[in-house]
Amino acid sequence: MYEENQSFVPESFMALYVKPGHFKPSLPRAELTQRYELCEDLAHLLTETASNQQFQMGITEEDALERCWRGLRVESALTSAQESFWVVCRLAELLSWPMPSEAWTTR
Repeated sequence: MYEENQSFVPESFMALYVKPGHFKPSLPRAELTQRYELCEDLAHLLTETASNQQFQMGITEEDALERCWRGLRVESALTSAQESFWVVCRLAELLSWPMPSEAWTTR
């Protein structure tokens, strides 16, 4: 069946669900799209929070991003560890801030 309203899912997000040595994501298209839309929405929702934290608390952009990432990890039922990091990277992109360090994912 042809889906007229297919959402675009960026390669960076699809890569979270492609196992090494495979070419296709491990999730069905509909579920992958839902996961992407949730994460994209979270990134957009966090833009104001991160900017306000950075300004009001006088912290660095990286510290503001890390605070958002830690907040996402507290509610781990909402997003996986990989998705949480993707959300924070997308957040940095939306705010034109430097990309966060992958070292966070090992903490």
